[in-house]
Amino acid sequence: MRCISIGICGASLLMAAGGAAAQSSVTLYGVADVFVQYLRNGSQHTFSERSGGSSGSNFGLKGSEDLGGGLKAVFTLENGYNIANGGFFVDSSAMFYRQAWVGLNHEKYGSLTFGRQYQPTFWAVYPSDPFRGNEVLSPLSAAASTVDRNTIATQAASGRSSNSIVYQSAVMAGVKLYAMYGFSATTTQPVPTSTGNILDLAVTYSGAGLFAAAAYQKVHAGTETLPSLPTALNLLSTERFTGALAYRIGIVNLQANYTYNRSTDAPAGSLAARLNAAHSYSIAEVGATIQATSADTFEIAGIQRKARGVHDNTLGIEVGADHNLSKRTTLYARAGYMKNNGVATMSWPGITASGPNASQTLVALGMAHRF
Repeated sequence: MRCISIGICGASLLMAAGGAAAQSSVTLYGVADVFVQYLRNGSQHTFSERSGGSSGSNFGLKGSEDLGGGLKAVFTLENGYNIANGGFFVDSSAMFYRQAWVGLNHEKYGSLTFGRQYQPTFWAVYPSDPFRGNEVLSPLSAAASTVDRNTIATQAASGRSSNSIVYQSAVMAGVKLYAMYGFSATTTQPVPTSTGNILDLAVTYSGAGLFAAAAYQKVHAGTETLPSLPTALNLLSTERFTGALAYRIGIVNLQANYTYNRSTDAPAGSLAARLNAAHSYSIAEVGATIQATSADTFEIAGIQRKARGVHDNTLGIEVGADHNLSKRTTLYARAGYMKNNGVATMSWPGITASGPNASQTLVALGMAHRF
């Protein structure tokens, strides 16, 4: 019934394009975010300047055209860049790495959009992470994107999908539905990767200070070429089950999320089977966001990533503070610690762990300006 309802709503959006065009708008927006980092990685100590520690540095265009009858044409094009060197973020071949989509939005039926978009699972988890899923310093992003010998054939959550079709319902009594189908896609950076078709479903509820969400994702098999491996690695079909909660009590927002990632069995003789690289794993995060004053926010999060059937787990903690100098300019600080156990090699995105069974400490001071 859910799939039928989503199909009817999508068809209604496509058929509702009647009436004369009234108003249109295009907005240029963005974030410039830079920070200085101290990192102790095993026995190594380094200082560096990096980009996007609070909000990913980006600029974009978003627009809409009123088509009448509650229907609008909408689009977003959003680039990610590295303010430390002026280059593209993550993928130098993608001008709009973060978002690139167009579609229709109806105030009653919801929206239907096409292109490179955030996955429903992302919207289910985002409000439950004190560090807002930041791609550089969030411990949740670190756990999701880790390249780990025992789980590299179990596909990780990417947060976004190219070649995707996304339906979002209107909010009904605090409930919102999300559905996405993505066709197979290929990227060349950070490593050459091909992913199969993807199905992603989520439902969220917001009301009376409570946020609750559940999501299911199924990614079909693909391949990945890693420089440390002799041939392309076969990525296995992977299911992902996610639950998230947040509850606000006064100035404190309590937050938690849990994700279980399960792949199919590796075919006998495949590289994934020979490496024993297809273990299931879970990620659990608990934390809080504290709005101490109108200008000051504090964050804390504890994280655990655990591979099943092998001694491979990581525990971490991170704290943060944000001070708004104005509505658009923020100073921030982050401090985190991770301890890898067994053969685990989890690290913050963009950082390679010095080795298994090692610890890392990170301290960052930064500034973000929104325009």
